Amino acid sequence: MTLLRRRSVLFGAAAVSAALMLGSAAAQAQAKVRVALGDVLSTETLSMIIALERAKEKGVDYQVTHFSKEDLAIQAVINGQADLGVGTPYAVVQKSKAPLRVLFQGTRLVFFPVADKSYKTWKDMNGQPIAFHARATGTEAIGNIIAKREGIQFGERSYVPGSENRIIGMMKGQIKATIVDLANKNLLLEKAGDRFHVLPGVSEPASDETLFGRTDWISKNEKQVDVIVTEFLRLWQEMAANPAIVEQERVKRKLMADQPKEVLEGITKFYTLATKEGVYSPGGGSAEVAKADFEFYTEAGQLQGPAGELKVEDFWYLAPLERARKALGS
Repeated sequence: MTLLRRRSVLFGAAAVSAALMLGSAAAQAQAKVRVALGDVLSTETLSMIIALERAKEKGVDYQVTHFSKEDLAIQAVINGQADLGVGTPYAVVQKSKAPLRVLFQGTRLVFFPVADKSYKTWKDMNGQPIAFHARATGTEAIGNIIAKREGIQFGERSYVPGSENRIIGMMKGQIKATIVDLANKNLLLEKAGDRFHVLPGVSEPASDETLFGRTDWISKNEKQVDVIVTEFLRLWQEMAANPAIVEQERVKRKLMADQPKEVLEGITKFYTLATKEGVYSPGGGSAEVAKADFEFYTEAGQLQGPAGELKVEDFWYLAPLERARKALGS
């Protein structure tokens, strides 16, 4: 063999070796389940990260990308920039025929309308400004249902992501009325109960944050999906029995270590109240849950009805949850 040919063979072998190494690295990177979350890591989303951490211990690694808005997270899944998302994709699925399916009901819309005490009833809110989390999200759906029920029309609508940010806006006098989660409702009344109060809300909460994914990715990654859904269901059931499990798991995994002491001290209190109020339902979802969501979001104007004609299989994929229940004996 000539020197030139030997060098060519060696170069070719090195190139193949390098390509295999790069391919292996790419495969390992792609093996991470990419999760789009339209929120930051907070007390409310902590349980979801813990469930993903547990799935990682079972061999399913993940990477979370935080988006400023829920619709951006949904779009990331549609575009293939993420594999799974956290949000409420009902309206997007119906309007755009996006191939998304809900896998797990993470939280329910246990939210509370809070307002300046100058607004004594909802009638006083007719024509008045109100702030929501984002367009076409659960908080706006609740607002739409209340306005319809009370026979009023809101004035200017503003959108401020994050209940805690809307509470800050209220404390500063920038927001007069909004709809916030349980923890921030309690915080507002604790700090400024002399200025603000709670108005009547919606008694039957629908799904708020759900775990969903693209149908093509789900079908190709059934085992990974099963592990993740099982860990979500396992933790949600444990939380129902012992809300303190979330704080125990947070400490174990050193999550939210940069948060103020008062925030960390309130985690168990929050999950105790949240599980009691039904924010985190231990069931994880069902055909009946989906149908109740159809009723809610149709009345809110975010789904086109009649609700009774909407098909569960067009919005949910229940097989992984059913397998998870079987695996956990529930």
